[in-house]
Amino acid sequence: MTSPLLGLPGAVAGDGIDAPVAAHYGSFNGEQRALVTTGGFVDLSHRDVVRIEGPDRLTWLHSLTTQYVEGLAPGTWVQALVLSPQGHVEHELTGVDDGTAFVAHTEPGAGQGLADFLDRMRFMMRVEVSVVTDDVAVAWRVTGDGATYDLVPRTRLEEYAAAAGPAAGLWAYEALRIERGEPRFGVDTDHRTIPNEVGWIGPAVHLEKGCYRGQETVARVHTLGRPPRRLTLLHLDGSENRLPSPGSPVTLPGSDKQVGFVGSSARHHELGPIALGLLKRNIPVDAVLEVDGMPVSQEVVVDPEVGLHVRPQL
Repeated sequence: MTSPLLGLPGAVAGDGIDAPVAAHYGSFNGEQRALVTTGGFVDLSHRDVVRIEGPDRLTWLHSLTTQYVEGLAPGTWVQALVLSPQGHVEHELTGVDDGTAFVAHTEPGAGQGLADFLDRMRFMMRVEVSVVTDDVAVAWRVTGDGATYDLVPRTRLEEYAAAAGPAAGLWAYEALRIERGEPRFGVDTDHRTIPNEVGWIGPAVHLEKGCYRGQETVARVHTLGRPPRRLTLLHLDGSENRLPSPGSPVTLPGSDKQVGFVGSSARHHELGPIALGLLKRNIPVDAVLEVDGMPVSQEVVVDPEVGLHVRPQL
């Protein structure tokens, strides 16, 4: 669904699944600096939105997802995952409860799959699930108090933009997200990803809650340590005016042996070209690697020994 904010001065549309919103409004570096220093908002209205209503919604979501949402206070944003029985991430969502319904947003095109899964799991619970992307848009807003998501009636998106400005494009949002080491589902992850590999233990996985599908894998890896792969911030060679495509292999210099893949990448206003990569755990953290013919250095996001701290307490 193409955003009406592509009509703002200087707006340039994104690519692929991000094409419905603006990549930038003329200066993605300036837009990054503005978000960091003075604030602004980013149009994320291409993301899918799912609404869950009914008196059992929080107890039900608590039993299905990795997050502790039972008794969730209205207005509190949370991130949650749905895992396979083997612990692989199948769905990722970020949502908030308003006291009458829990509304979540997820990747473009992923909302119907999430809603279908939830519908299959209703059984006798008093809940109703619907995809409301046509009616509700998502924005990310930064103020002096921090950053938050806003859910905006789609018909009032232009009115929201006039009040929440200045506008920053998705390229600025992505660069800051990558800098923070926050993975994007389906771009920085694949069908084998478990939460322990990408830093979702804590932000999206609550370790002190009851049973949920895939919990055994999460708990075992957290306790024994050493997940198979680790999310890494990659610093790309700034002499080349290009970024690697998502899915590009990461290799050792002079070798065709793949040791991981690149997910999202961006040009950061201070760090230069950066990317997130999912690498094999046993690759030394100081090894210089290669992506698409470019040398890259690593900055640790997920410690390859994560979880080993639990052992002394057992």
